[in-house]
Amino acid sequence: MLLLLVVWIAIQGVVGYFIDLPQDWQDITVGIVTGIGALIGLGYILAPVSAMVVAFYQDQISELVEENSYPEDRRGKALPLGEAIVTALRFVGVVIVANIFALMLFFIPGVGQIAFLLVNGYLLGREYFEFVAMRFMSVQEAKAFRKSQGGTVFAAGLIVAFVLAIPIVNLITPLFATIFMVHVFKTLRTRRNLAV
Repeated sequence: MLLLLVVWIAIQGVVGYFIDLPQDWQDITVGIVTGIGALIGLGYILAPVSAMVVAFYQDQISELVEENSYPEDRRGKALPLGEAIVTALRFVGVVIVANIFALMLFFIPGVGQIAFLLVNGYLLGREYFEFVAMRFMSVQEAKAFRKSQGGTVFAAGLIVAFVLAIPIVNLITPLFATIFMVHVFKTLRTRRNLAV
């Protein structure tokens, strides 16, 4: 929340610097422009910011879900700290780049919102699913399993993206996504094991 507040203040400062109007009109104009800009901009940076924060707790969240919902199953192993940091940074970087691309499309009517959902659906599904899968298998196996279940993982990612698109509720997106993907992973893994 603090980081988002800093971004909002920075947007106000930049807009205020470039708008040259009488003081009363400038305050009103800056307020309107930054309000609209912040709503749009913050919507796009919320995913990487919240993902970065929750990345520190994903293993604990996953472990709680496994304990409570799958007490008979083998527990996943937390990623080594170095690997967890690299994975989190890579995820944040990919999400930032993708959301900059989606933000550029925002002003094309109808396309921006669809691009936001599709881009985030794919990325959030992929990253959260692979994170959960890496608790049980190697990085290569996790990627291969995700690819083999691509349609289901993408559909699950779209659900996460819809949560991300709801103001205020979107603050819980990483928590929801982690919990949801543990269930998706467990279901798909059970199906695969039954099919083998």
